Amino acid sequence: MNILRIVLGVRHRFFNECFEGGYIGVDFGMDVDLTNHLSDSVEEFRRFFKPKYLEKHPNAASIKGGLACSFTYTVTKLLGIGDLVLSPDGTGKYHVGEIQSEYYYVASEESSFLRHRRKIKWLNKSINRIDMSEPLRNSAGSIATICNLSNYSKEILQLIAVENTRPVASEDPDVESPSEFALEEHLEDFLVKNWDQTELSEKYEIYEDEEFNGRQFSTDTGHIDILAVSRDKKEFLVIELKKGRASDRVVGQIQRYMGYIQEEFATEGQVVKGAIIAFEEDKGIKRALSVTRNIEFYKYQIKFNLTKVS
Repeated sequence: MNILRIVLGVRHRFFNECFEGGYIGVDFGMDVDLTNHLSDSVEEFRRFFKPKYLEKHPNAASIKGGLACSFTYTVTKLLGIGDLVLSPDGTGKYHVGEIQSEYYYVASEESSFLRHRRKIKWLNKSINRIDMSEPLRNSAGSIATICNLSNYSKEILQLIAVENTRPVASEDPDVESPSEFALEEHLEDFLVKNWDQTELSEKYEIYEDEEFNGRQFSTDTGHIDILAVSRDKKEFLVIELKKGRASDRVVGQIQRYMGYIQEEFATEGQVVKGAIIAFEEDKGIKRALSVTRNIEFYKYQIKFNLTKVS
């Protein structure tokens, strides 16, 4: 089951309209019906969408065209019927809905309008931001139009008290030895919150602008945990986080993500590198990385100290 948080317009301006009309949508200024372009090939969709987006937004950077393409394809094609959506209303509440239809287009000459839609059944369930765990609250508060919250499916389903009819993965298949320390569940949030204290921050910053950010960054083969960019804008860094011990399977995974960034976002002269962060590595990943370019491995450590005060 996919669970996405979708912001319905800048400052939630379309939320009431979508809630009353029973739909969600995206726009990005694309006033063209996408029905005949939503093939199973995201590459084919991108070849159609990205030039049109950049034509509509001539001053936009290429990466924004790629991001708008990815987000539009996610909403219009990748979300399945039955998947869940959380949409904030601007008051601290996230309203929950279930996708009910395939994509449809609503024509409009207005510049601010959600033309690309999916019908949704609002479940009369909402989650107060204050009731979320800190990691979920941080992820749900992302400035990006769309944020994948599937990693928090167990908590979200508990908060809305609905029966989960589909299995929820309890373990990452790429983790050979999950940690016994509960704090590791919040590795991504901890890393983002403490970014300035890490070695990576000396050269990189987490990608972010007024519409998009680099957390749970959508690609056509999954979601990058964190996308960072060098301070001189000459490099992208794809970061993959693994709880426990990482196996060599993660190398192929991060290479797919790096290839996506290289092909879709990097401009001439920009380099794409990768970083795998895990508690420990096995022999397989050591050997795989020994013949792999531009991917580094980092171990994280959790320190727990007790200080007697009386």
